[in-house]
Amino acid sequence: MNRINKKAIDSLGYNFIAPEYLPAGKDEYHLRNIQNRSGIQYRRLTAWEIEVLVRNRNTSDDWNRILVSDAFNPELVKNCKFFGLVRIGKLEAYYLEYHNLRMPVGLYNSTIISCDFGDNVVVDNVNYLSHYILGSEVILVNIHELATTSTAKFGNGIIKEGESEASRIWLEICNENGGRKVIPFTRMLPGDAWLWSKFRDDDALLEKFKCFTQKEYDEQRGYYGKIGDRTIIKNTGMIKDVWIGSDAYIKGANKLKNLTVNSSAEAPSQIGEGCEMVNGVIGFGCKAFYGVKAIRFILASHSQLKYGARLINSYLGNNATISCCEVLNSLIFPSHEQHHNNSFLCAATVMGQSNMAAGATIGSNHNSRSPDGELIAGRGFWPGLCVSLKHNSKFASFNILAKGDYPFELNIPFPFALISNDVANDRLVVMPAYWFMYNLYAIARNEWKYHDRDARIEKEQRIEFDALAPDTVNEIMEAIELLTLLAGKAVLKKKYPGKHFSDTELRRKGRQTLEAHDKTLEEMEIEADGIENSDRKTVIVKAPQAYTIFKELVIYYGVTQCITRILENNIKSFPIFTSQLTASPKRNQWLNVGGQLILEQEVRLFRKNVRSGKIKSWDDVHAFYTRQAQAYDTDRFEHAVAAMLEILDMPVTAFDATVFRDLLQQAVKTRTWLTEGIFESRAKDYSNSFRTMVFDTKEEMDKVWGKLEDNSFIAMQQKELKDFKRKVKKVTEGWQL
Repeated sequence: MNRINKKAIDSLGYNFIAPEYLPAGKDEYHLRNIQNRSGIQYRRLTAWEIEVLVRNRNTSDDWNRILVSDAFNPELVKNCKFFGLVRIGKLEAYYLEYHNLRMPVGLYNSTIISCDFGDNVVVDNVNYLSHYILGSEVILVNIHELATTSTAKFGNGIIKEGESEASRIWLEICNENGGRKVIPFTRMLPGDAWLWSKFRDDDALLEKFKCFTQKEYDEQRGYYGKIGDRTIIKNTGMIKDVWIGSDAYIKGANKLKNLTVNSSAEAPSQIGEGCEMVNGVIGFGCKAFYGVKAIRFILASHSQLKYGARLINSYLGNNATISCCEVLNSLIFPSHEQHHNNSFLCAATVMGQSNMAAGATIGSNHNSRSPDGELIAGRGFWPGLCVSLKHNSKFASFNILAKGDYPFELNIPFPFALISNDVANDRLVVMPAYWFMYNLYAIARNEWKYHDRDARIEKEQRIEFDALAPDTVNEIMEAIELLTLLAGKAVLKKKYPGKHFSDTELRRKGRQTLEAHDKTLEEMEIEADGIENSDRKTVIVKAPQAYTIFKELVIYYGVTQCITRILENNIKSFPIFTSQLTASPKRNQWLNVGGQLILEQEVRLFRKNVRSGKIKSWDDVHAFYTRQAQAYDTDRFEHAVAAMLEILDMPVTAFDATVFRDLLQQAVKTRTWLTEGIFESRAKDYSNSFRTMVFDTKEEMDKVWGKLEDNSFIAMQQKELKDFKRKVKKVTEGWQL
């Protein structure tokens, strides 16, 4: 049976805060008065104003509870029912226009309960408007219900006075069993979500994070909902317990409940037709359109949900887009793209710059007796058409998976690799360094694209978009070691079948064979263990080429960081430069903390400081990100030098001017190769007969695609090559190397 409560009509609009939760000496409006920062001076209605209001078919339980500004015009209030304390700002004889919606200023055909209005608002046909504070020039048209309850949390996972812990909202990210759940809050950054979900064995850390979150907000009951200046809401069903910033645009939404919608003049947010969004936080500059369903979620700033996308128990990072797809229990770092109705992502940590193709299923094919599997994918994760992956799986950075159903768990340690399921030969095939062999255009363009599309106004975390960075270079170094081991095993296994060799002996032989560019190695089948959880073979193809490319890339990375350091600090000579090198440069380990690369040792110290109480709030956590961002250039430089010297097998004392001059020239050759590769990988499209067969003439192709020589990105890369050569020349000539 539905429980219907009957109360006296004269209590409607009052007792918003139950008496037992009112602080001593306070009334039910004490928080509302703090929240209303409009600066408008209100007064009581005059007898004439009351007469006009009554004539215009308005009613009130108590006209003395209607307060107005001096510029109030009662003729602009018609057919409204008022209950409780209502405060109205300036109303003038204008109309407001937005996207061809033209509505006269004023309050019309609405039921209004205990609300505050800024200047020159439009409220028309709002069936139920309760306990909201509206800014100036707000437009509300055709809304069924717009209300706030006394325990509203606006999407934050907090509990109010008198509520039980069971009522707290959690986000069950990364894993369906809730073992990595976090408490959402309005300012949660990708790094916050990752740190909280990752270190589950650190109970003290987790408890501190919970305390930080609860301290972000007042536990008192009685906060009103707010709608910021110039926000437009029209043709919408239900909006309940929703805090909305300025300049937002909401049209045709079905249901919005327990949300914060961050929005501003610089970064307006929009919610469109058919959307249903419950228990979430929407960041600045976000958009949700056309039938989106989002429940227990966070959209970081400038992210988008479109065309029926479903986002549940998930965090979507900045500058990301999900269209049509379903995403469950996932933590997604900035710059993620997913655009197809049959694409499914579940129980995953995806570390940014990622793209999921049509039919890709990162799904719930669990291998245990409960839904506790998960997947971890490094930066640049790209499952191709109709890829199906099994939990648990783990991928290094910039892995692309060819179309196929992958029947076993995978652990891919090679970055920039192409992974293929060779069904015909019943084997897994991995090609390390694939991107640098065959698709330089794509990886270079993506790197540029992510920088260009970073629309964040406040860049509280320094997101790394470069393909060559400390995380990927460390993976390259590990891949080089693994390639030497596998190459040595292939050579010695063939030469001495059945004989056992130590890993040191295998690596030594593998390195000798790879360094000698022994052609026989290209003819051998190089197998790897521990890549796939199966009895079938995993074959590493083009290992010699990958080994050579990886070494060249590490040296190039080191030299480019040296050049940057020299030019940015205006270092005048090689001795001055080498004096800034540490005696033993360290290639330290790094962690991808929500898209920001931070030294692992700094994260360990951070955790210790949280546990000890030195870090006391989320403000302190975010300040930690800022300090790490400021130190990043120096830390990355030391890492780059260490990696370069490690590849060269050279102590820092042997790093003299002659060596540096040779490395500068080698870097020019590498940059030239990369630039030419970018052009060539795009030029293939213009010469592939199966690509060009849809055109009758070259002129038609040029009109559709544009001329290859006019490609702006290629032109930009060629210009950057010239700039790089000029920088090298400036260093070599300036120092007379």
